[in-house]
Amino acid sequence: MIHPTAIIDPSARLGGGVAVGPYAVIGPHVTIGDGCAIGSHAAIESHVRMGRENRISPFASIGAPPQDLKYRDEETWVEMGDGNTIREYVTVNRGTVGGGGVTRLGSGILLMAYCHVAHDCRIGDKVVMANGATLGGHIEIRHHAFIGGLVAVHQFVRIGEYAMIGGLSGVSQDIPPYVTAAVGRGTDGRDLHGLNLIGLKRNNFPEETISTLKDAYRILFRSGIPMSQALEKAAVEVAPLPEVLNLMEFIRSSKRGVHR
Repeated sequence: MIHPTAIIDPSARLGGGVAVGPYAVIGPHVTIGDGCAIGSHAAIESHVRMGRENRISPFASIGAPPQDLKYRDEETWVEMGDGNTIREYVTVNRGTVGGGGVTRLGSGILLMAYCHVAHDCRIGDKVVMANGATLGGHIEIRHHAFIGGLVAVHQFVRIGEYAMIGGLSGVSQDIPPYVTAAVGRGTDGRDLHGLNLIGLKRNNFPEETISTLKDAYRILFRSGIPMSQALEKAAVEVAPLPEVLNLMEFIRSSKRGVHR
């Protein structure tokens, strides 16, 4: 159902079964897939491609221009997959030409109230961002990561898959896959606090994989040796399971360094 007070641009394309609430605004160059629900007062501003069964809560803003002083009204986009839940007052900005032109969200994502996703971010499937979490531009969050409430992530940072970041963290370097992190508020001077064991078990990681990741974690983050040496040591001493290789490649490819 489309409420009579909703404003929908003639160029917008709405799929079957789309519901649009009171006073919602859907602007030009917007495509909304089947079964989506757009809440009251939500704004799908322009240049948004949205998949199926997404839920956009009241007062959310999707597709507003990027908050980048270099932006000159170029054609850039927000692209979103299927089955995402975008809660109240969330903002997701379009990309920039310099960042590839697209802010991209996968499928099955939950963005809780007041989250912000800046220009050119890439968010994988099944990511959860708790209330008030904020992303700078050009950030990559890989699938199944969890970002706690009021976390601020610096531009160009990467968050690995299945990582969990505790609330109130200020993240200025990459967070490796499979770990838990609490940045800037620990008492032991460490940012990483072991593997995300609950997340790994809930997602049916085999015990062998978890045990081997523990071995890799101890060498990489607790041996006290330089990271280059730790990577060499882990390559020799730890079984080369796909998850271990993924962890090591993530560290090697980091441009900002990784939290330890």
